[in-house]
Amino acid sequence: MDINNYIRELCAAARRAAPSLASASTAKKNAALAAMAEGLTADCASILEANAADLAAAAGNGVPKTMLDRLRLDEGRIRGICDALRELCALADPIGSGERWVRPNGLCINCVCVPMGVVGMIYEARPNVTVDAAALCLKTGNAVVLRGGKEAIATNRALVASMKKSLAAVGIDPDVIALVERTEREGVSAMLTARGLLDVVIPRGGAGLIRTVVENARVPVIETGAGNCHLYVDESADLDMAVKVAINAKASRPSVCNAVETMLVHGAVAEQFLPAFARAAEAYHIELRGCPRTCAVLPEAVPAEESDWATEYNDYILAVRVVDTLDEAIAHINRYNTGHSEAIMTASRAAAARFQAEVDAAAVYVNASTRFTDGGEFGFGAEIGISTQKLHARGPMGLRALTTQKYLIEGDGQVR
Repeated sequence: MDINNYIRELCAAARRAAPSLASASTAKKNAALAAMAEGLTADCASILEANAADLAAAAGNGVPKTMLDRLRLDEGRIRGICDALRELCALADPIGSGERWVRPNGLCINCVCVPMGVVGMIYEARPNVTVDAAALCLKTGNAVVLRGGKEAIATNRALVASMKKSLAAVGIDPDVIALVERTEREGVSAMLTARGLLDVVIPRGGAGLIRTVVENARVPVIETGAGNCHLYVDESADLDMAVKVAINAKASRPSVCNAVETMLVHGAVAEQFLPAFARAAEAYHIELRGCPRTCAVLPEAVPAEESDWATEYNDYILAVRVVDTLDEAIAHINRYNTGHSEAIMTASRAAAARFQAEVDAAAVYVNASTRFTDGGEFGFGAEIGISTQKLHARGPMGLRALTTQKYLIEGDGQVR
C-alpha cells in the first residue's frame, strides 16, 4: 500500500472511532487514563527494551547527546509519565462546560465546549509526547493520529500498544489512538493534506519541522514552539539570584524549547555579573558566544555572529549581549524571539511591568526561570505543545486548548 493510502486509512479509522469517545462520560475517560497508567507501569520492561534499541540506533546514526536525552526513557521518566496520567484524572473535564443565556425572544442559547474531532500530532523523537498527546486527546474526547520521529519508532510502538490494550480493557475503541508506524517522510505530507479526515494538525519539534508543517498544510494548524528564549539581567537585579536563574534556564535541560538561548545583560552590571556567571557555567561546559563588549569582559567567549541571535541551539551554547537600556533589551527580544518564553531579572517593579507589557511572547517571567513554561508546571497535568501563535490558543496547551465550541439553541416555535 502506498504511504498516502496508508495514512488515509489510519485517519479514517480514527475518525470512525471518534464519535464514541466524544460521547463517553468523564468517569469512563478517567477510568481509561488510570488503566493506561497501570498498563504502562506493567509494561515498563518491554518499553525500556524498545527504547534501548532506539537509543542505540540513534547514537549509531550520530544523533547529538542533547537530542538523545529527549529520546531516553528510564523507570523514573515512565513513573513521571504515569503520574501525569493520574493527575489528568483529577482535572475538570472541559467537555460540556460553558455558559447559558436567554434572549428577549425566549430563545435559550447554550455555548458548550466540544471535542475538535481528530487531532494529528507530528513531532520528533520525544516518547513522552506520545503519551501526553494521547492522554490529553482522550480526556477531551478527541481521537489522535500520532506521527513521531523515526528515531523513537520502537519506543512509540511499545507505548501505543500498551495504551491500546488498556483502552480495550475499559471498553473504548482502541482506534481512537493511532500510530503512524511507517517512517517515510511522505507520511508527513499525507497527513498535512488529509482534509476531512484530520480536523487539526499540531507540530511539535524544531524550527524546521514546524516551518514545514505551517507552509505545506491544507489542514488547520496550531503552531507550537521553537524556542529562541531570552533572559535579561537588568541593572537593578539581584546578581546572585540572576546567576542561579540563568544557569537553570540554560543548563538544566538545554535540549528543550523553554531553555534560554540568549542572555542580555545591562552594561551597568556586566563587569560584575558576567564573570560570576562564567564561573558558574564552567561546571556545565557552556560555550559563550558574545558581542564585542561581552568578549572584552570575558576573553574566553567566542565572538558572536549575527546568526547567533536567532539560533535555537538546543545545546550547551549561550549567546550573550551587553545592552545599555531596557528599551534596547526589549527591542532585541522582539526582533529575534519566537514568541515562546522571555524573562527579566530585576528589582524594579516599573521595569518588570514594562517588560511584561511590551515583550511579545506567550510567557513572560519576572525573576524566574523560563523552564517553567510547561503544562505540568502550569497545573494543566500535561501539555500537547506550547503554542506560539495568537489564534485559538497561546502558551502551554492543556485540556481546554483541545476543545472548540458548539451552540445549542432551544426554542418554542420562534421564527425570524
